[in-house]
Amino acid sequence: MEAYIGGAIAAFGLFQLGSVFGLLYRRNDIADVLWGPGFPLTAAGALLYMNFVGRPVELGLTEYLILGMLVIWAVRLAFYVGSRYWKKGHEDVRYNNWRKQWGSTWVWRSYLQVFVLQPLILYMIALSFLHAIDKAPRELSVLVILGALVWVFGFVFESVADSQLKKFQHNPQNKGKVMDRGVWSWSRHPNYFGEVAQWWGIFLMCVTLEGWWTVISPLTITFLILKVSGVNMLEELMEKRPGFAEYKKRVSIFVPLPPKKA
Repeated sequence: MEAYIGGAIAAFGLFQLGSVFGLLYRRNDIADVLWGPGFPLTAAGALLYMNFVGRPVELGLTEYLILGMLVIWAVRLAFYVGSRYWKKGHEDVRYNNWRKQWGSTWVWRSYLQVFVLQPLILYMIALSFLHAIDKAPRELSVLVILGALVWVFGFVFESVADSQLKKFQHNPQNKGKVMDRGVWSWSRHPNYFGEVAQWWGIFLMCVTLEGWWTVISPLTITFLILKVSGVNMLEELMEKRPGFAEYKKRVSIFVPLPPKKA
């Protein structure tokens, strides 16, 4: 139980610090920058709290592998999102639209919807590796190896998708066009697919017989990406872009599949 308490303190504490910056400078999109580092910091908070209350943790190879993957994932995401954040110099359109919709209530709505709700969601996704820390140490197993392979596949797939998209967007000739090359010719949202795959991999590495309830972690991120802030939102933004209707007919929305013939 101590791992869950320590993780919660770290996750919510990080976003409360972020809320000060976000509310003062009207940049609620700072939450996107905090999202990546939030996971390894949640793990660190769990470990520190366990030691603080007198329950020293002995981590095994499985736990070190999981923590290493979290750090690698977080560093890549923080660099990718952070560089985009600083270059913009203004609030992301999603958060800015919310601010306009909220009107005079934007302060408390921002705090609750961005800086309270988001760490709660982060914590739900973190439950699988918090369970692993709570039950440490564990030996390597077939399930751990399988989960690691799924994670590696997802990480590589997402990294390639992001790299291809960045290269496409930096070419002025592609302005206003639909990205339909590389892995984007097999999935309309390959980066999100890779992200979801990573969290299912981590779940497989962390799960134990008494911890199957932590399936809430990958289910949460899958639901969010498919139905809330990922795929659905981008599909709506792309609907009016020239060529998207034809692209939509040919290419799978999420799971990579061979494109249909035009």
